[in-house]
Amino acid sequence: MAGASLLALLDDIATLLDDVAAMTKVAARKTAGVLGDDLALNAEQVSGVRAERELPVVWAVAKGSLKNKAILVPGALAISYFIPWLIMPLLMLGGLFLCFEGVEKLAHKYLHEDEEAEKAALKAAFHDQQVDLVAFEEQKIKGAIRTDFILSAEIIVITLGTVAGASLVTQFSVLVGIALLITIGVYGLVAGIVKLDDLGLYLTQQSSAFKKAVGEKILVAAPWLMKTLAVVGTAAMFMVGGGILSHGIAVVHHAIEAAGTYAASIEGIGSVLSFLVPTLLEALFGIAAGAVAVTLVTLGSKLFKREAAH
Repeated sequence: MAGASLLALLDDIATLLDDVAAMTKVAARKTAGVLGDDLALNAEQVSGVRAERELPVVWAVAKGSLKNKAILVPGALAISYFIPWLIMPLLMLGGLFLCFEGVEKLAHKYLHEDEEAEKAALKAAFHDQQVDLVAFEEQKIKGAIRTDFILSAEIIVITLGTVAGASLVTQFSVLVGIALLITIGVYGLVAGIVKLDDLGLYLTQQSSAFKKAVGEKILVAAPWLMKTLAVVGTAAMFMVGGGILSHGIAVVHHAIEAAGTYAASIEGIGSVLSFLVPTLLEALFGIAAGAVAVTLVTLGSKLFKREAAH
């Protein structure tokens, strides 16, 4: 009897782990839109820090990110247990925020003209030997941790939506697994990205012609990697955010589903179009929703400033 009970327990644990692994995979795929943006943003956040301080700064931000998730995960579980009806509105809000952030990035140059002057002033201050570099570094870290909190909240909400129907133990396991996986993965990659130029410079100083050539290629590729991450991250934000919003609005969801079914019936390329058409339509819906959100926020901000001035 004891042996049978032990085997039953092991079977339950294996089933639970299998469920956790499957749900973690689904959650990781759904949060991919935030990850590209997370990588690009965090790599950009630590730019301007002196080369020898880049890794300590990344480590400080990573620790702050873990603290953020230590707050967000219990909060998400509490919502799931006590007020589960709030998960869907939060998920929709998270999807809308992704779309808003994507459009805001595309229109950033026109919406935040003052920031370019601020960046130029920041670069000038960085090269000024009289600037307090400790304070500068702390400011960078605090800013990066604040940004991480928003992105982490999006990831946790999207993950919570994925595991909403599961048991509390499974929800906890998936949320913790995603939180750790994303923190280690993102900040490990950020550390690698910010040190790419150092690696390239080191290789160009070697005697081997091959190493020099590789180093030069790395120095050329590093800025393009950052730009590619930003573009891919933005595109993924529209696809994920638009997908969340369209699934939450029945009319839009059925229209996209019908378009996908029709595309699948096209002979020869139906199998490809059945994936591309819904994905493209969800991304376009995300862009439209983000554009409306940005317009409303921009107009509201201008109106508020005008009222405050009066």
